[in-house]
Amino acid sequence: MYLVTVLGNLLIIVAISTESHLHIPMYFFLSNLSFVDICFISTMVPKMIVDIVSHNRAISYVGCLTQMSVFLIFASIDHMLLTIMAYDRFVAICHPLHYTIIMNPHRCVLLLLMAIPVSLVESQLHSVVILQFTCFKDVKIANFFCDPSQLLSLSCSGPLIKTIVTCIVVIIFGLFPISGLFFSYCKIVSSILKIPPSGGRYKAFSTCSSRLSALCLFYGTGIGVYLGSDVSYSPIRGMVASLICSVVTPMLNPFIYSLRNRGISSTLKRLYGWRV
Repeated sequence: MYLVTVLGNLLIIVAISTESHLHIPMYFFLSNLSFVDICFISTMVPKMIVDIVSHNRAISYVGCLTQMSVFLIFASIDHMLLTIMAYDRFVAICHPLHYTIIMNPHRCVLLLLMAIPVSLVESQLHSVVILQFTCFKDVKIANFFCDPSQLLSLSCSGPLIKTIVTCIVVIIFGLFPISGLFFSYCKIVSSILKIPPSGGRYKAFSTCSSRLSALCLFYGTGIGVYLGSDVSYSPIRGMVASLICSVVTPMLNPFIYSLRNRGISSTLKRLYGWRV
């Protein structure tokens, strides 16, 4: 799964960077999403592979905090990019005549750069809270990586700190992007419904439904892991949900967002002689 994710996303990046006709906002965001997905999955899976081979699951305190911080940075950039891509499709479908004006190169770069400081703030918020309020040593984390929600549960100050941080993260870094996604796709679906049945409505719905399925998978498992209560929390269910959110979804993204795209498919076929 790790190799498929890395190779699939690398192919997308190479295809977009080598073809001048793909240098448009949609593919610009796709290439950045592919790069972020490679970095995102690389924060945890290589360490997990080493643990399996060496039969040693230990990780240092500094290593654990570093893994958590880097994981949060790329996870936040990932869902910010998904929101930006939904906005891009909203403008393309609902305001096609103004698309080139609204999604000009300057604005595209600005949207991408805005995602970076927001992600850094989210990561540092977790790090500061954990450094200030946790005192753990020689503890077991029921996951294959340093899960932020489980590290917060080790707080010496009780569940209050975890609740406060969770509410802040969910409201600022979860509610706003999800609201943007919901608004964009509602408008997209509304516009698709106005297309005559013979005008490609089925194809548009097929593309839209596949992207919505990936988003539901990503956000559903992520919210389930982060908001799981101590009463109903199951280590097995938590690890499965974490695996789907952090490993399966980045592996599916190249297929859902890129390989089903005619521009990417024709480029890969021409560059590598593949039938995709």
